[in-house]
Amino acid sequence: MQNGPAVRRRKLGAELRTLRTGAGLTSGEAARLVGWHQSKVSRIETGASGVKPADLRLLLDAYAVRDAQLRELLLMLAGSEDGDGDRNRWWHAYRGVLPPTYRDFISLESQACAMRTLETTVVPGLLQTADYARAVTRAAVKDLDEERLDALVEVRLARQDVLRSNPPLELSAVLDEAVLRREVGGPKVMARQLERLMEAARLPQVRLQVLPFGAGAHVGLTGPFVIFSFPSTSDLDVVVLDQLTSSLYLERKEDLRAYSEAFQNLQSHALSPHDSLDYIAGIGDGA
Repeated sequence: MQNGPAVRRRKLGAELRTLRTGAGLTSGEAARLVGWHQSKVSRIETGASGVKPADLRLLLDAYAVRDAQLRELLLMLAGSEDGDGDRNRWWHAYRGVLPPTYRDFISLESQACAMRTLETTVVPGLLQTADYARAVTRAAVKDLDEERLDALVEVRLARQDVLRSNPPLELSAVLDEAVLRREVGGPKVMARQLERLMEAARLPQVRLQVLPFGAGAHVGLTGPFVIFSFPSTSDLDVVVLDQLTSSLYLERKEDLRAYSEAFQNLQSHALSPHDSLDYIAGIGDGA
């Protein structure tokens, strides 16, 4: 259980070690190819130290990595802010208002190919309306002035572009019924938010399911979570647990397996996507 940057260093190092061995190179041979000492390669591979984007490109070239998508993903993990994939780094314009953990989350979200999420209290950020996002942000962040509030809402809405990119992020969401029943921002805001959920649920890249109160106790009672999956390699998948002041990242294979199985369990107990649409509509009609 670690913070985002530490997870990214370890995952990047493990992937580079796999690429090096796949290229038939020892760490000493790789170091000689790029003009380094062997200890530098070892520190990078163990996650003991980070790697600059320029140095990472040298390694990828030495390992004959031609997959553009994989290169971009690894550069993201290295914290590259220049070169490949600038279109996916729009959030740097908001660095002054975004805490590091949130920036790290957005960075992962922008590069993921799929996202599985359980929400027990609020609508997922990727599916929020502007007014709902404003109400949630105002309640969650203390002493927020209007300018910063506007910026945070802009970020929330800009994040939703991943659902419209090519290819789009594949989103699977299980929502506890409490998410739909909690009146955020007043009746009109909530009514529009329910409509937005129904619109999103009809998108081919979105699978939305409701876990009704009638389902009783379930594995998700311990709290919400997000599972990010990435293209080209499953070794970079990560679970994110949000807390009040920070986010925790789980990277161990056993953690990923446990949360993946938990999500499958939740999906099996939730209403089908079709029945979930009807359920949301019924709640909206009764509002």
